[in-house]
Amino acid sequence: MKGRSQRPEEIRSAREKGGSAVAAKLVVAYIRQLIESGELRAGDRLPAERELAQLVGVSRPTVRAGLQSLATVGVVDSRRGAGTFVAEGPPLFGVNPLALFSALHGIPEGELFETRRVIEIDLAGLAAERARGDELAAISEEVMEMFASIDDVHRFLIHDIRFHRAVAAAARNPLLAAIMEMVADLFYDQRKQTVDRWRGAPQAAEQHRLIYQAIRAGDVGRARQEMDAHLKWAQEAQEIEVRAVPHRDEGAE
Repeated sequence: MKGRSQRPEEIRSAREKGGSAVAAKLVVAYIRQLIESGELRAGDRLPAERELAQLVGVSRPTVRAGLQSLATVGVVDSRRGAGTFVAEGPPLFGVNPLALFSALHGIPEGELFETRRVIEIDLAGLAAERARGDELAAISEEVMEMFASIDDVHRFLIHDIRFHRAVAAAARNPLLAAIMEMVADLFYDQRKQTVDRWRGAPQAAEQHRLIYQAIRAGDVGRARQEMDAHLKWAQEAQEIEVRAVPHRDEGAE
């Protein structure tokens, strides 16, 4: 990647404020600038962690934290043994029109899951029809990562979101993928508030494995059925988590 632009003044000034959260945002801002300026495009490999740390002026752990934030919202894709790449899907950078709608009107969990079923059942069927080898590999990798992170629910949740993103990419309909991405972003914001109480990671990992197997087999009907069953189960699990959250007035007695 030749002729990288200099960091803008706002990035330099933000660095002076200090703090790990601010520092991680510097990494996000720097990569966002490279993408918006056209210096990085979909599929391009990002500089190595060490180089990014030098370019932004932060530590390597801070670079990793920034990259994880970008991966969560679909801006970058980390590939084991290959590096970190700009994702092929639509990067949101936190500007999600549904987030404003949710803030103004609220979106109940039931409506969110209903929306997910409408979109993601069809995406699973399309993925079973259209998925190529590299797309199947991406879905498979997220399944393996879920099984590997069963004891870390927050890490599991990230790979859960990335699994559904990989299925959407395999459907090869960018518009549907963009809509799913916005809905998934809202889901992640809701889910991370209650996931500490969750004990269903082993069941969820197995359900995702069954979805993957159906897509790999090209079985459209089974892929749709497995996705539908998973989303219904996930909705019930989240409703249990929400009911288990103590109300503030209960702790004041």
